[in-house]
Amino acid sequence: MKVTPEHNERMAKMTFSSVYPHYVTKVEKKGRTTEELLQVIRWLTGYDEVRVQEFIDEKATFKTFFENAKLHPNAHLIKGVVCGYRIEEIDNPLTQQVRFLDKLVDELAKGRKMERILREK
Repeated sequence: MKVTPEHNERMAKMTFSSVYPHYVTKVEKKGRTTEELLQVIRWLTGYDEVRVQEFIDEKATFKTFFENAKLHPNAHLIKGVVCGYRIEEIDNPLTQQVRFLDKLVDELAKGRKMERILREK
């Protein structure tokens, strides 16, 4: 599926706080924990639990959320399809970063081992 400028704009304006509860529900429904979700977010962005909560409280957009993130050097190893989009083919950096996070949450919910999710092995 081709990413359109409209799709990129929608991703930039979407608030992290509107999506985060869905991440929590998704992973908990599959027997994973919020702590594991936060570990995945910390790995990708460098944000600790307090900073994540600040973004939620501020109703920060994904644009704001990823602007100051220190993406993990291995983030480029996140590949595959999420929501019909092949991550490695997305040319908009912000949209790709949001899809990185979506993919990590999907892997967590599917029961992958944390070391594989965090691209350690």
